[in-house]
Amino acid sequence: MAKGGSKRALRGRAGRMQGGRGSGRASSGQIRLWGRHAVEAALKNPQRSHHKLWATREGIASLDGELPETFPIEYAEVADLARLVSRDAPHQGLVLECAPLEDLHLGDVLETPSEGPLLILDHVTDPHNVGAILRSASAFGAAAIITQDRHAPPESGVVAKSASGALETVPWVRVVNLARALDDIAAAGYWRIGMAGEAEATFSQALPAGRVALVMGAEGGGMRPNIAAHCDALARLPISNAIESLNVSNAAAIALYAIATR
Repeated sequence: MAKGGSKRALRGRAGRMQGGRGSGRASSGQIRLWGRHAVEAALKNPQRSHHKLWATREGIASLDGELPETFPIEYAEVADLARLVSRDAPHQGLVLECAPLEDLHLGDVLETPSEGPLLILDHVTDPHNVGAILRSASAFGAAAIITQDRHAPPESGVVAKSASGALETVPWVRVVNLARALDDIAAAGYWRIGMAGEAEATFSQALPAGRVALVMGAEGGGMRPNIAAHCDALARLPISNAIESLNVSNAAAIALYAIATR
């Protein structure tokens, strides 16, 4: 989608929508994204293969830029769009069906010059948390997030909405073996810091001057022992005793801010 310019009055087919409610995974390998920021970012991403946009006229008017004359749009009412997304999902008059992004390899990320941190998520499975972490990763210049392929949420509308467009801009690498990936990350010159509430050192004390790989554990359980053993240091955020821990997405945001401002 081109930036700037006036909005076009694009033509679309009217009528009732077909398809059931879902979490953002459509048929035939397609996914559904919703919400203005998620849809707009996906439309502007040249790496996306788009299939169809369902929208209200107000939703189309809210987009930044123009769509090609031939772009497949089906205009619909708000209630019709609600049938295509998760229950009570804030679609803001926009639902995009598109192909998932192409898989990325860890080696490609490690070979790309970047001073931004890597963010490794160990069994973080909540799509809202992963989306929020992507958003913080984009805000604070992270080079990529890395997850284990079988213990992370799939790319979906829920992740994209929570990421508010960052799903399209932050590389997301899925690996088979997270411990082996941490070995490769260390070999590439990163200092691996695992976030653990029981650690003696605070994050500022453990933070080096060079490149950092930040390792975050799962909601509730934290890092697995094998993953903690593959870290160069363990650190904690100096939070008050009035609260036991922070949500993983909040902790990630604070740690990424600390790295960006050291």
